[in-house]
Amino acid sequence: MCGIAGIISLGAYAAPPSREALMRMVGALAHRGPDERGLYRDKRAGLAHARLSVVDLSNGQQPLADAGDTTWIVFNGEIFNYLDLREKLIALGHRFRTHSDTEVIVHAYRAWGEAAFERMNGQWAVAIWDSVAGRLVLSRDRFGICPLHLCEHGGRLYFASEVKAIFAADMNIPRAFDPAGIDQTFTLWTVVPPQGVFQGISELTPGHVRIYESGTVRERAFWKPCYPEISDPRCGEFTGSLDDAVDDVRGALEAATALRIVQADVPVGCYLSGGLDSSLVAALGRRYAGERFQTFSLRFADAEYDETRFQRLVAGATGSEHHEVVVSRSDIAEIFPEVINHTERPILRTAPAPLFLLSRLVREHGIKVVLTGEGADEMFAGYDLFREGKVRRFWGRQPASTGRSRLLERLYPYLSRSPVHQQAMARQFFGRDIQAYDTPGFAHDTRWRTTSAIKRLFSADMRAESERRNAVPELIARLPAEFSRWGSLAQDQYVEIQTLMSGYLLSSQGDRMLMAHSVEGRFPFLDDELVTLANSLPAAYKLRVLDEKHVLK
Repeated sequence: MCGIAGIISLGAYAAPPSREALMRMVGALAHRGPDERGLYRDKRAGLAHARLSVVDLSNGQQPLADAGDTTWIVFNGEIFNYLDLREKLIALGHRFRTHSDTEVIVHAYRAWGEAAFERMNGQWAVAIWDSVAGRLVLSRDRFGICPLHLCEHGGRLYFASEVKAIFAADMNIPRAFDPAGIDQTFTLWTVVPPQGVFQGISELTPGHVRIYESGTVRERAFWKPCYPEISDPRCGEFTGSLDDAVDDVRGALEAATALRIVQADVPVGCYLSGGLDSSLVAALGRRYAGERFQTFSLRFADAEYDETRFQRLVAGATGSEHHEVVVSRSDIAEIFPEVINHTERPILRTAPAPLFLLSRLVREHGIKVVLTGEGADEMFAGYDLFREGKVRRFWGRQPASTGRSRLLERLYPYLSRSPVHQQAMARQFFGRDIQAYDTPGFAHDTRWRTTSAIKRLFSADMRAESERRNAVPELIARLPAEFSRWGSLAQDQYVEIQTLMSGYLLSSQGDRMLMAHSVEGRFPFLDDELVTLANSLPAAYKLRVLDEKHVLK
């Protein structure tokens, strides 16, 4: 991936964006794209790009224009089906000067307008400037893998892959936390776009396109998840057997992994945790990448967290060239300030820090692209949260059932060996507010309530600001109209995807730690075709009683 930035004059008489401001912006993004820098300026717009060259190494420079030099683009990410789109566009009469996916986006926009983004399978943050129409088009991929921040200040729109680039553009842009963003973070673990962490700086919502033209702004969703529990013609419900589902998921994952290896002109590696998800991706990656496929793992000095044995088993079975980095608590403490500099937001656990060290290891071995297993837990119900929600709902619906304790012990076998007070605490944890089992966010309520307790440590002023806000009702108010007609597991998955996955796992723990060392992450489990298939599966294929990710296993 890369770093993009831009300045657009919103007023009719604003001065052209300065070259110096654009250079400061792209300089702040140098870690995202160390290979090349590029600028475009006219009387109303300035675009800047820091390139990490992965596809079409010799001719993929940006900003890039169409044949008439009237439509310009800066693009961060990868479009994995760009060759298919290219063939369709050639059939429509389009001619190409490069072999890059960036040029395909320009032509796709010229051919299909905003609908072009619906055809794209990939990860992206893109800005398209139509200099003739005076139109700016911004788009972000379905899950927010690629970041895009926005700020209107002094009659101009500033946008960039990271907030630090916006601050670098103009010293007069306020540098202050947004109380609403802080309240969301210390409740939901993250902000939910368009809300940002800093005052006056928002995030483009994943799966959305926003258009600035003739003094107006409009925005719409070009994609939203679809679950079969509702009567929606867009949602194809899977009607095959479990064996059929296993075959289809296997085929879709194979295709998604192959695409993410083939569509790169540099070697591709893989993160390997030793768990199911990364092991599947590593095995498929080795199949498609060949003998020099490299895997990368964390070794923890604290034996309680170390999973080296499993990682080495998988690496040995796949025949990958395996690398490890040892991480201690002192290592985490030492690099934590640098980690926060890259996350640009508060984080509620130290997990991003080891991944910062892991991406550094990847770069030291000359790898620019890694596959990861991120997204499998969200798409196939792999978290304890989904199982906990199912047990709590059963408790709420069956208050007199004698099986309640047995379900809890099955969920947490160690409770039978725990002291009495720990068992009582667990039962209180599961028993609280269980009558509200039909309430949106029910499965997440315990996490949000526990996280919110941190706000007691805020300063008096910040506590007062937080007490005037409530992140949970704000989130629930923004749920789609069809949410209430989805099954409970689909509801839980949707909330998890919109909060923790997009805003934390793919951002603070994902993009920011990867790009700190100029490494691009690719996520086969978030492939458009695979996600559509996963969403269509019956809940029991994903969470069978309390067996998570059943179809993957």
